[in-house]
Amino acid sequence: MKKIIFIIALSLSFIGTTNAQVAGKAIGVRFANEFNGGELTFQTPLGRANRLELDLGFNHWSNSNSGIQITGVYQWVWGLNSIATGLNWYAGLGASVGTYTSNLGLGIVGQLGIEYNFNIPLQISLDWRPTIFNSYYTYYGGNGLSLRYRF
Repeated sequence: MKKIIFIIALSLSFIGTTNAQVAGKAIGVRFANEFNGGELTFQTPLGRANRLELDLGFNHWSNSNSGIQITGVYQWVWGLNSIATGLNWYAGLGASVGTYTSNLGLGIVGQLGIEYNFNIPLQISLDWRPTIFNSYYTYYGGNGLSLRYRF
């Protein structure tokens, strides 16, 4: 199964290597299954096809278990304009720091996702973000749905 996913991703990258143009800055929300809250999300371009995503997450599992998390991910973006104009896929690496009750966690983050930029200043994306933490949990692979305003 992993080989099939890898082959599909590789094929899409060759099909969609039409120069993805990162479309300015974007701000919005990310709803993720690893949080019972959500994340405020901000993207800023760092080059023609690279960007930085910064997320501020709020966790609330119960009255005694809550926390906050900051995540930064450097992303590479590839266009899938041969399928639909405004459709991109991206992959990234980054780091995360957060609290869970009284524990501090530092983590390594990966991210793989697909996004669509509408003709209006709206972006929607779906991603998978595996994270390895050192303290309050060791591994988590979370899915996220983001809605962002592009400017």
